[in-house]
This record gives sequence, structure tokens and C-alpha cells, in this order.
Amino acid sequence: MKSIFKKVLAFALAAAMVFTFAACGGAENYTADNKEFVIGVSGPLTGSAAVYGVAVKNSAQMAVDEINEAGGLDGVKFKFVATDDQHDATKVAANYAEMYEGGMQVSLGTVTTAPGLEYTKLSKEDNVFFLTPSASGDKIPEFDNGFQMCFADGNQGKVAADYVNGLGLNKIGIFYKSDDAYSKGIYDQFKDNLSDSIETVEAVFTAANETDFAAQISTLKDCKFIFMPIYYTPAAVFLNQAKDTVAADAVYYGCDGFDGLAGQFEDFTIIPQEVSMLSHFDSNATEGASAEYIKKYTEKFGKDTLNQFGASAYDCVYAIYNAMKAAIEAGEKIDVTISASDLCDILKKQFTGDFSYSGATGNDITWEDNGYVAKSAVKYTLKEANAAE
Repeated sequence: MKSIFKKVLAFALAAAMVFTFAACGGAENYTADNKEFVIGVSGPLTGSAAVYGVAVKNSAQMAVDEINEAGGLDGVKFKFVATDDQHDATKVAANYAEMYEGGMQVSLGTVTTAPGLEYTKLSKEDNVFFLTPSASGDKIPEFDNGFQMCFADGNQGKVAADYVNGLGLNKIGIFYKSDDAYSKGIYDQFKDNLSDSIETVEAVFTAANETDFAAQISTLKDCKFIFMPIYYTPAAVFLNQAKDTVAADAVYYGCDGFDGLAGQFEDFTIIPQEVSMLSHFDSNATEGASAEYIKKYTEKFGKDTLNQFGASAYDCVYAIYNAMKAAIEAGEKIDVTISASDLCDILKKQFTGDFSYSGATGNDITWEDNGYVAKSAVKYTLKEANAAE
């Protein structure tokens, strides 16, 4: 009797487990009813980093609209979905679930790094391919389903150090945010690659004290070159507070987080120092793919949110589209209801193979097996030093 009871109980438990698994969506194919290929992204559409998220949303949608107007992929159109994470990693899981369960097949990941680290883990579990325009943390492409259109922080730090090493400087200042993954990641790689012959004067801040930089400015005031791997909001505060203390002929040098900095000032000329950055996009370009993108973007959305984050997102959409097209031409089957996991496996082969892309942020762009992008970077001057009176 006990044996029969045990068997019945075991069967009931097994049935309950199957029911629970199905109820949780473990075997659900969310793309089965898709009528369009769905691309998703999580980014700051509101809050202090919104200029980045809005630029990505606008640019990705512009690319999708162009592709659809040209006939889509073998007649199938694309749909772009953007969700707001306010640059807050705790909001990413809900955004991801909403998009994935809504039929997302491929993704631009996130716009910024801290949310991106969470997105990376979630997308790996479902094997969802993502190509992020701007989440630059070194661990963003930690797994084989993730790739970057932007430079990884380590790459930015190394390229920035290589540039500084060639300037012939004996001493530089460094100003960074120690509790921010983006800033600390670039700082670490910069220091690792900076010549031992260059003395550094360092000033640090955290989220708890990013509105008053009097102490940091006092530390850096005698430096003629200050490396600032931070986002544009605290950078604007520093530049404004330091304009009459730091030497007028000093140079501020940042990375992609500086993009959008000029928009923080009604009159950027109140800052006497030169302001420059490492970049893969020139928002003042007058020829080539960058200029074409700028013309289309500004005609549609104006200049307030024109930055390299948007240009990179525009390139991401086209790179994904071109990779899907190349895969079909190579014999892969990609229909509108393909699962995210199956599409991911196809795209991984493309991005780690001989696929390349040219667009607004570079020519002959390729990707390394670790997901890092390979393309050229240049120094871009946001503002020349004011002429001496």
C-alpha cells in the first residue's frame, strides 16, 4: 500500500513540476506569432542620462524606418521597441522580460554600462544576441551572445593612454568617479597603459559628492592636461566650477561620456580651456557616412540630442540587418518567427566570421571573438581653447 501511495505521489509531483515549468514560460516560444522582426533596447529615456537614451531611440527608429521603407528583409519589416531604465540597473529585469515576452528576437542591449551588466546576464540565459551602441564596460560582452559597437572601456583607456604617451608630457591630472563602472573601468586601463615616466595627480569623486568639486579642483589646478573619463553631467559641473581656477591653456580630455557636454552650456565659450575627447564619430562632419547621418538626424530631431551614442545605434541596426542579410545569402533560413536563440546562433557566426560593416562611426568595422569592436578612434575637439586677449 505504501508503495502504491509513493508512486501516486511521485506522479503528482512530476505533473506539478511540468505544469509549473509551462506556467513560468520555460517552454514558451514568444516569437511564434511575430509579423515583424523585433529589435529591443533598454536605455535612459528620462533622467540625467536621457540625452543618450533618446539619441539611441531616435536613431535606431530612424534606421528601422529606412530599412522598412526599402522593403525590409526579404519583404519582412522590422519593429523597434525601446524601454526606459533611467540608467538604473534595478529596472532592467522588468524591461527585459517585457521585451522578450513581447517577441524580441535581437537586441541593442542597453545604452549605459551599469544596466548593461544586468542585461548581459539575462540575455545569456535566453541566448539573445545583442549589439550595444554604447554600454562600454569590459564585461558587457562577457558571454558569447554580446557585442559592442562602441569601444570597450579597456580599449578606451588603452587608446587614451597611447594618445597621452605621445604628447611628451611629464605630468597630467586625472579626474574620475570611483563608484561608477564606466569611469573606474576606463581609469584602470588608462593607468595600466600610461607611461611610467608621466607623473599623475589624481582627484576622485563619488555619487555622494558630484555637485561640489572645490577640493578636486584645488588638487588639479596646476595641471595643464586633465584626463576625465566621466559622463557629461558631472563634467559640466567641474568645467563650470574650474573655469577661473585651472589654467586657461589647459586641456580637458574625456572619452565617449563627454558626448553631449556642449549642450549643457548656453554659451560654451565661457569655458576658456580646450575640451576634447576620444571618439569614433565627429558630430561636425561635412562629408561621408557621418555627414549623411547628421543631416538626416538633425532634419528629423534637431541638434539637441545629436551625439555618438545615436550614431552608434544607427549603425547597430544596420549592422544587424546586414548580418542577417549576409546569413540568408550564405544559406541560413531566417523567417519572421525565428526564435531569439536560433537567430543568436546565426548572428554569432556572422560577427565572429568575416562579416564587416561601414557606417557613420567607422569603415570596415569588425568584431573580435570576445565581442569587442575593432575600428579606428580619433581625438575630437568639442571646443578649442579661447584665444588669448
